[in-house]
Amino acid sequence: MPSLVIRSGLFGEMFGREEMRALFDDEALVARYLEVEAALARAQAELGLIPAAAADAITAAVRAMELDWPRLRERTEIVGYPILPLVEQLAERVPDGLGQYAHWGATTQDIMDTADVLQVRDALDLVARDLDAVAAALARLAETHARTPMPGRTHLQHALPISFGYKAACWLGGIDRHRRRLGELRPRVEVVSFSGAAGTLASLGGNGLVTQAGLARELSLGVPDITWHTARDGFAEVTGFLALVCATLGKIGYDISLMMQTEIGEVLEPFVPGRGASSTMPQKRNPIASEMMVAAAKIVREQHSAMLDAMVQDHERATGQWHVEWQAMPTAFVVASGGLRAAREALEGLEVRPEAMRRSLAASDGLIVAEAVMMGLAPVLGRQHAHEVVYRCCREALSGGRSFREVLGSEPSITRVLDAAALDRLVDPVNYLGEAPEMVRRLLAARRP
Repeated sequence: MPSLVIRSGLFGEMFGREEMRALFDDEALVARYLEVEAALARAQAELGLIPAAAADAITAAVRAMELDWPRLRERTEIVGYPILPLVEQLAERVPDGLGQYAHWGATTQDIMDTADVLQVRDALDLVARDLDAVAAALARLAETHARTPMPGRTHLQHALPISFGYKAACWLGGIDRHRRRLGELRPRVEVVSFSGAAGTLASLGGNGLVTQAGLARELSLGVPDITWHTARDGFAEVTGFLALVCATLGKIGYDISLMMQTEIGEVLEPFVPGRGASSTMPQKRNPIASEMMVAAAKIVREQHSAMLDAMVQDHERATGQWHVEWQAMPTAFVVASGGLRAAREALEGLEVRPEAMRRSLAASDGLIVAEAVMMGLAPVLGRQHAHEVVYRCCREALSGGRSFREVLGSEPSITRVLDAAALDRLVDPVNYLGEAPEMVRRLLAARRP
């Protein structure tokens, strides 16, 4: 097996789940080609375009097909596409000369595109399953930690207190939007491709569109509004969707990696003996799953870029751009499955450490609540004056070695209008979570049936 990461035995399922790879391997792909050929024969027999005996014989031959793989590979290299060599072998296995009715009125791209759609449909089922699992894990984290305080960070600096449940709910919002996108895009993508040599179905003499509809019924696919041989927005939408999903996972993985830093330690990926270990540093517990989430975001983005490039095709049949899809789309699915697997590993067993979050909140000696103090003073001092006073106190706390609370308590313009108890309430980060817990509650409530 080659050491390409998506097919590597060494890297196992890190860069892609085996069940996803299996959907796109040679055997599965050719099986889909044959499935489409048999469905086409049945649809045409039902319309009286070919003998019913031919459809039965073609379907039976497909089910019993034992391919000559070396011959198929050799002929594919010569022809440039696998369908003609495949139909040659299929026709040979259909008795009584009925093999002549295989591939009736079709063109190579009809079969290959429709087979790809069948693969995409199955692959999206796997993506949907993993997205549901990721969403469920995030919902649990959001609900459990709706009021667990931690620092909110902007530009990698402490900003204001938030709750970890709020952070998880923000992640969840993105995943839920992807789940809705998936449902919206499937009807646009899961459509049959059957249009003939130049897309006009001329070879079927007026029976083209009814054949197209019959093939769609056989395969439980939709009927396209028009030929899409060189209109590839549907497949590009699929990889765009996968790129969006993986980018969201990459953001989550990046956040987790930052929160796992030794001096922070607010969360940890689930412990597995030896996982994330170093060859020289026994103390290491690296964010392995999160790293895979970040890597998947970058790799899948590049596949989508290639798919966008492949959309720019010439006339009614592409000269090379179509071939880009054969590499880019399966790779996007396989790597996305690896990213989703890593996300499930990280989030389903994430170790949340509220005490470390509390320590992080205290790291600035109270400065994280500067806005809370300013807004508490604003009604009596005026917002601008309150800002100036609190800004001055912040600078003194940063340079003078005293805590923010101590500096505030020695500022006459503050102590004249706030007693010690009121000031203590203002500088407690737990009291300045804003609407974060309610936002979590609202999101979770909206998700329930």
